[in-house]
Amino acid sequence: MEHVDRCVVLVDAGYLLGAAASLLAGEPARSRITVDHAALIQGLRERAESDTAQPLLRIYWFDGAPDRVPQPEHRRLRVMPRVTVRLGALTRSDGRWAQKGVDAAMHAELTELARNRACSDVVLVTGDGDLLPGLMSAKEHGVAVHLWAVQAADGDYNQSEDLVAEADERRVLDRAWITRAVRAKELGGVCAPQPAPRPEIAAILSAPLPESALAAAEAAASAAAAVRNGAPAPVAPAPAPAPTAAANGSGGPSGSGSGRAVPTPKDLAGLRGPAHPQTPPPSPQPANATLRWSSDRGWIDRPGSQVGEPPETASLPTLAQLTSAEQRWADREEDITTVGGDPFEVGQVFARRWMERLPDQGHVGKLSSMYPRIPHRIDGELLRYAARFGLLAHKDDQIDEHDRYAIRAGFWREIDVRAAAEHAPVGE
Repeated sequence: MEHVDRCVVLVDAGYLLGAAASLLAGEPARSRITVDHAALIQGLRERAESDTAQPLLRIYWFDGAPDRVPQPEHRRLRVMPRVTVRLGALTRSDGRWAQKGVDAAMHAELTELARNRACSDVVLVTGDGDLLPGLMSAKEHGVAVHLWAVQAADGDYNQSEDLVAEADERRVLDRAWITRAVRAKELGGVCAPQPAPRPEIAAILSAPLPESALAAAEAAASAAAAVRNGAPAPVAPAPAPAPTAAANGSGGPSGSGSGRAVPTPKDLAGLRGPAHPQTPPPSPQPANATLRWSSDRGWIDRPGSQVGEPPETASLPTLAQLTSAEQRWADREEDITTVGGDPFEVGQVFARRWMERLPDQGHVGKLSSMYPRIPHRIDGELLRYAARFGLLAHKDDQIDEHDRYAIRAGFWREIDVRAAAEHAPVGE
């Protein structure tokens, strides 16, 4: 049986994007680059068909992911025509992330394609010498093997010399080719637009924890009772520090008291620019300040008040309550085919659906007035929705808080846009 005259591309994403980051940003961290995956896939296809003089059968994209849960980029890739995503595990050891199972999966795919004579040419975008046996096996089955390298930052090889020696053809993807789809991020830059500054954030950040507020109220009540009874007033306890990530706890994506409940300038709104390594001391808490959390637990209007969900938040419906069976199907279709899964984008999509289905648009104004606190039921639903996109995955053995705050920032941006439009004068 003869080989079918077509080509297949096998991409080791860790090698391709890590080498691109080294070339463009000076270090192999993929977080230092921004990738236009559609342009990258199109470039790979055109280059493969040109170099092999054969039509493309398929591009296999091999990458690692925590718990093999597809990340936003994998979701974008796997719905593209002629692209198949294969995921290995991404594990953390000695403070570094490492892929597990990616090389084995590439080896298995390469040998299976060659054994079944599914193609005449295979393009390998990798530098790992562990694929040498698979490369040799493919050649023995009559497949022409093309090995592609990414231009090395130091001008030297970033591939196994044995792979280079054994390949039938070798090409280098140079800086000009790479920069058609990949660019280095600017230091200190952000990918998503930031919400407009909100002046009340300073008071919110300086508010005490619910426990400390209640303790202060109890101490004040005890002191008042002692004075009435003629006893000396007890010494008041020292004030608690402002809320921090550790103080507010951590937890899963349900949103029930999980994570830092109060947004910070660094993670949510970027209100004060790059965060200083030393947290400034909290300002004195105004007597009438309102403490707003992203969970209903700990909602306190002032020390000594009753803890509980205010009536105005209890009246806000969840997205599930507003969504019909037909809409759920349409939402899922949109999630799979068009929503890329960027955290900021996920928050925007959720907020847009919630607002579009509200029978009473007055709810938008109610919610907007609660910024930055998202009622517990809606916040938990938002984070569970984000979990579909591989967000909230375990990184550094804890829930990734940057993603959570980006999700909420996207949610508030969409709410603010709608609220501003509704209050704009007629004719503007």
